Amino acid sequence: MALNDDISLLSKVPLFEGFNDEMLRLVAFGSERRTIGRSKPLFHEGAIADSAFVVSSGKFNLLSRDRKGKLVPVGEATPGDLLGELAIVSSNKRKITALALEDSEVIRINRPMFRRMMEEYPEIADMLRIRIRRNLGHLLRQVNSLAPHFQEPAAKSE
Repeated sequence: MALNDDISLLSKVPLFEGFNDEMLRLVAFGSERRTIGRSKPLFHEGAIADSAFVVSSGKFNLLSRDRKGKLVPVGEATPGDLLGELAIVSSNKRKITALALEDSEVIRINRPMFRRMMEEYPEIADMLRIRIRRNLGHLLRQVNSLAPHFQEPAAKSE
């Protein structure tokens, strides 16, 4: 794929909403493409995460370990999806395993490059802070909507 194709794909990723053409060009230019063969892992749960990945073609099965340690499907990633976004701003471990369901290609965005971009464009850090706050708010609303299902029933008075 050409650099312009990568820029076009990155412009559709919600995390990069608001990035101007120059910022998107820098992300695309500083990133690397990787091809992942069918049934091969992109990354494993528990591995150190130092980069995020934008799916450019193909499909990934997202798996997590259940209480018995068995990998179970928790979702799929398709072109335009961003995997491991927190890894580009902070050190952490992968929470899931991503396994290619077909021959696939990703754009790898590494943390050092992204941090250099935030130094050059401080407005990126502000955009990310706003998005993370919005995402956390959405997550909290989802958790709160599930809370009644996990509460003990009130005791009946006699």
